[in-house]
This record gives sequence, structure tokens and C-alpha cells, in this order.
Amino acid sequence: MKITYFTPAIAMIELIFAIVIMGIVLMSAPMLISTAQKSTTVVLQQEGVNQAVSRITMILTYAWDENDTNSSCIPPVLHVTNGDSELDPMATDPSRRIGVPLTSTTRKFNTCLNDLNASVIGMDLGDTIKDDIDDFGNTALSTIQNAGGRYIGKDHVDINTTITYGSDTVTYSNGGATPISFIPSPGAATSNVKNIDVNVTTFPSDAELKSSIVMHAFSCNIGGIGYEMRILP
Repeated sequence: MKITYFTPAIAMIELIFAIVIMGIVLMSAPMLISTAQKSTTVVLQQEGVNQAVSRITMILTYAWDENDTNSSCIPPVLHVTNGDSELDPMATDPSRRIGVPLTSTTRKFNTCLNDLNASVIGMDLGDTIKDDIDDFGNTALSTIQNAGGRYIGKDHVDINTTITYGSDTVTYSNGGATPISFIPSPGAATSNVKNIDVNVTTFPSDAELKSSIVMHAFSCNIGGIGYEMRILP
């Protein structure tokens, strides 16, 4: 007489469940890795945007030109060689442009007594520190000095800044019938617009982490303002 014994198969069932669960986990791993990589890329891009905006914002706080840095007078509007004719001084009053009130003491060409011209792009002769916008032309930073910062790529970043004169030619005196369309167009001749281009590249030597952000801004030749002062008794 043949007797057959049946043994419990609980261990086999557990093994099958374990294999299925491990398979599900391994199938999800590539998606998790891809999501993490995309998240890192987004973070680096956000850092690049922040760095570019910070750089541009800092540059825009400087004087428009070397001839606007005289602290003893109100920064004047400067004469340029390649500007739109509608922005030139009025024939009847060479001290101001069309639209500047007669009683205004600012936004004029002669606020420093003598008429001055816009300078060429770059550090000016005798300058030891940057004191106007175009001094930042063709400058580069390779690291961000931020001891307490939390930038992931603060030691692996290239920030390149380019300053150029741009075309300021549009139709200004049409009463607003046609919208003004500003198109940056770099040039060497002086005009009433300076273009600021900042290119931030994080991890430039790593093909997977490399991220490039380019941002543009501009600043116009409109002189400065004077502040009223009152001496209290």
C-alpha cells in the first residue's frame, strides 16, 4: 500500500510573494531615479535663474556710465553717437529732450555744467573698481562667494556677463498709435540703451548635470534725479 504525504507549501507561497514584490520594486526603480534626476535638474535651473537675476539686479544698481558717477552733481543725460534722433537735445533748448519740463532740474544734458558723452564699453582708464554698468562687460565668475549659502552648485558655476550698446530706434512721437517694440541688437557705437546679458552655466564639465540659463536686461540713458533737502532748525 502506497502512502503519499503532503507537506505545507506556505514557504513556497511566501517566496512567490517576495519575488513579485521585488519585481514591482525593481520596475519602479528606473522611474524613481529618473524623477530624482529631473528634480535635481529643476533645482539647478532654479539656482541658475536666481544667480542670473541676482547678478543683473546688482549691475542695475550702478551708474549708467562713467560720466554719471560724479557725486557732486546730478547724473546728466549723455550725448551718444548712434542714438535715435528723437532722443537728441531739442534745437531750441540743447539742455533737454522733448518732454522734459522747462522747470525740471534733472533729466538734462548739462546738470554737471558741461555736456558729456557716453563712454566705450569696459573698465575706464584709471578705474581700480567697477563703478558703472559697462565696467562689467566681458567679465566672468567661476565660483559664488557665499559661505552661508545653500547653493548646490555654488563651487561649480560659470557666470559670464556681456554689456553692449543696443539699438534705441523706434517711433516715439506717434502718440501711442503703434506699440514700442524693443529688440536688443548689440553694437559698438554708443546709443541710449545698454544691453546686459548674463549666462549662468552650472556644472559645466558634467554632461548630465550641466544647466545653462541666459537672461537679458537693459538700462537707458535718462540721467539721474535730485533729492530735495530741508535743514531743520
